[in-house]
Amino acid sequence: MTSDDPAAITRSLETRSELSPDEAEAVLGLLAAAARHDGQQAVSEQGRLQLRGGARPGVSHLLLSVDGELVGYAQLEDTDPVEAPAAELVVHPAHRGYGHGRALGTALLAASGKRLRVWAHGGHSAARHLAQGLGLTLFRELRQMRRPLTGFELPEPALPEGVTVRTFVPGQDDAAWLAVNAEAFAHHPEQGSLTQQDLDDRKAEPWFDPRGFFLAERESERENGRDGRLVGFHWTKVHQEERLGEVYVLGVRPGTQGGGLGKALALIGLRHLAAEGLPTAMLYVDADNKAAVSVYERLGFTTYETDLMYRTET
Repeated sequence: MTSDDPAAITRSLETRSELSPDEAEAVLGLLAAAARHDGQQAVSEQGRLQLRGGARPGVSHLLLSVDGELVGYAQLEDTDPVEAPAAELVVHPAHRGYGHGRALGTALLAASGKRLRVWAHGGHSAARHLAQGLGLTLFRELRQMRRPLTGFELPEPALPEGVTVRTFVPGQDDAAWLAVNAEAFAHHPEQGSLTQQDLDDRKAEPWFDPRGFFLAERESERENGRDGRLVGFHWTKVHQEERLGEVYVLGVRPGTQGGGLGKALALIGLRHLAAEGLPTAMLYVDADNKAAVSVYERLGFTTYETDLMYRTET
């Protein structure tokens, strides 16, 4: 039993470079309990993938326990050569209000040398209050947008001349896709830095389906000895439990924008998700990416909720 007096609580806080299978399962159980209560995940897909599979360069796990029970978790990732380390944290719903979130936040500040970015998924008031208490300021807004897939006619995609679309072949297309993804998202600290291990992690997930991973090639060029130069892609994802389709990643190689390829790829993916019988599609986009927000709004997407990132003053 936990005392109602925060001052009477004895916490233990441990930092790991990797989690044992039992520790990973305990963290996943904590995340699931929090998601049921909050209506969304407190730790991103990338963070959840990094719970397993051994140590990851630059990734640390903070485990906060009371009387041997795991009640809080934080993950710190220090892999960006320019940006401050990024973190996510969560406290079990039954153990909130006792200062555990602040204890995790204070530990993250110490571990990062007081140079820190922290995600608050959903932008809940408690997260904003904690960020302010830690001296963090808002600097990034990530929108989740949604649109219905039923009852609306999706227009036929119009591909630029000389461009064809096919589906991803695991193993064969990995290197080419990683290269174009890095180019398309060179400005994006999370997506643009994906590695082969990150791709392999996702291919091993139950949701992975290459039938919904579309590659656009320009026929007149060659790359790595193969006909067709990869110029864009749309990787879709299906959340079976929620019956929700996702524009998971959509990218166009720099220098090939402006010809309607991005819109065509978006429509190809959305038509695929609709054909799978999914009633709704979702996506994430940075609020300050006005061009992308405008494109998605014209495709019928509206803002559903927002994730906020806070950081220390720089």
